[in-house]
Amino acid sequence: MTTLGVESFDFLAGQMLNAETQWSLGTFGAIAEFARDLDEPFTFHRGKASLTLMTGRGGLRIKPPAEMRLVAFETTTRESWSNRVALCLPDERCSMSRRTVLTELGPDDGALREHDRDSILFDLGMDALQADLYVRVSDPEVAVQLRAQEGRPLLEPGNPAMGVILAASPHRVFASKVGRIEVYQPIPDPHGQSPEGPHTHVLPNLLHHRRTHSATEQIPQGWVPCAHLYPPHPARDALGQSRPFDAARHDAFQAMLRMFGDPEFFALKQRVVAAVTAGEDPSVIDVTGHRFARTNVRVALRQLKATHEDAPSLAAWLAVHERNGALENGDEEHHRHHR
Repeated sequence: MTTLGVESFDFLAGQMLNAETQWSLGTFGAIAEFARDLDEPFTFHRGKASLTLMTGRGGLRIKPPAEMRLVAFETTTRESWSNRVALCLPDERCSMSRRTVLTELGPDDGALREHDRDSILFDLGMDALQADLYVRVSDPEVAVQLRAQEGRPLLEPGNPAMGVILAASPHRVFASKVGRIEVYQPIPDPHGQSPEGPHTHVLPNLLHHRRTHSATEQIPQGWVPCAHLYPPHPARDALGQSRPFDAARHDAFQAMLRMFGDPEFFALKQRVVAAVTAGEDPSVIDVTGHRFARTNVRVALRQLKATHEDAPSLAAWLAVHERNGALENGDEEHHRHHR
């Protein structure tokens, strides 16, 4: 883990230019996701303090404050593992507007595209700590309809505003202190599937918990994730489907763990790999006292299994550490297919 510097800014620029890296911004229960196809046209701008990438389906801007900290970690999913880097701020520096009712804010002066800057922003009033959730309206009639419901909670029974938004499908803009994601694609039917590429999820049953992030995320105490990036996974494609293990992708993320991860957990993984490949018994490493330590051991074992290495004691280690493992898979439902 490290605070921001030139190396970190270069790292973020490289990840933004990697078409296989995906991004998200929001809070627990409400996120905007940004992804692009390998052959999709895009524009990229690197400024002195910000990075901006846009496609015809959405856009991403990262403008990292000096105190931002990158935190890389891995955690288990139901059948595999995930890898991500969280863009974190101190909890006393991450707060956004915390509005609780639908609020008109006027033209979106910060829009990524110049022709969107006259469109009207409406804060959805979701009272999330580290993110403001907006819709951006270009149709004057839709603006009139939403303006009539200003000052009411969006999810209040009988409020027609959500129906107006679903029917009009305006741009969605999710912003935090580290940047914004804009989504131009239509909102899918309530019973439909989210489109590939940029899209949003707003899940009131999860927002109700008022959590800043999933309990499975290895975020240091006192810090809050204000965006995430998801580098290419070595064993899963962008939709979460299995693919042949890619050692180069695996090595690339292990390098990120060395730069931005918890050094104790990284060292633990290395000890596990060494013990398993040496044929040692699982009892040589005691991880009963720390939940995330157990998670990192399980990740190391799953990665060994994915490489198809003929480690003599791997089966014994898996038998011990995957027992009751489903209880630790956590709540990844709002990161729908990020590995």
